[in-house]
Amino acid sequence: MMRIALCQISSTADPQENLATVRAEVADAAAQGARIVQFPEATQCRFGVPLGPVAEPLDGPWATAVREIADEHGVVVVAGMFTPGHEDRVANTTLVTGAGLHLGYDKIHLFDAFGFRESDTVTPGAKPVTFEVDGTTFGLATCYDVRFPELFRALADTAPVILLGASWGAGPTKAEQWDLLVQARALDSTSWVLACGQADPDADYGAAPTGIGRSAVVDPLGTVRERLTGTPGTLVSDVDLDLVREAREKLPVLANRRL
Repeated sequence: MMRIALCQISSTADPQENLATVRAEVADAAAQGARIVQFPEATQCRFGVPLGPVAEPLDGPWATAVREIADEHGVVVVAGMFTPGHEDRVANTTLVTGAGLHLGYDKIHLFDAFGFRESDTVTPGAKPVTFEVDGTTFGLATCYDVRFPELFRALADTAPVILLGASWGAGPTKAEQWDLLVQARALDSTSWVLACGQADPDADYGAAPTGIGRSAVVDPLGTVRERLTGTPGTLVSDVDLDLVREAREKLPVLANRRL
């Protein structure tokens, strides 16, 4: 078993205000016994504002402060931030820090869809990233990545748990698409998928993707074990790693692949 907390928050445009939220949420999750505390994409700063001024390297003050919070509480924190990219763009980075870890995953698939062009301001990542906690390997994915099953299958070769952060844009059928895709990726990969999204904000930020909530814990056979609604909240779940082995024995889609 691995206890993991999903913290569904609404980020603001102020990284320091968001850091205070991270500090409070980590303290609460650690008190409930969480080993990993997961936050959504764009935890450092919401979309809809210039991202260049808030982008910092992984050894910069914001990520360093998150590492200090993680170390203070003896947990691993996973949180979305922005790091410097190429050609005046930023990278949409998932920070993993604490317990001797300090690394990032740069989002591979950029959200150039539904009238939004993330690639105008964001440099795409180049490779999947995994990390290990207490002998278990975890994969990372971000938002639009969920529409690409090949990434999840690649991660599943070593990772029985995939952590997905999102700032999912609202719109007609978008909530239904999110629910379906998260379950499908768990079933595709016969891995746990823990999907942590930004909460549905009170304000209207126009075309910028912000959040609809609906964070979920989905088991390796695609069953939703727990789900939040649109409002801020936290899921603290015990992830049974033995279920991955059982699912892959019953449904050996990874072993049966021909392509």
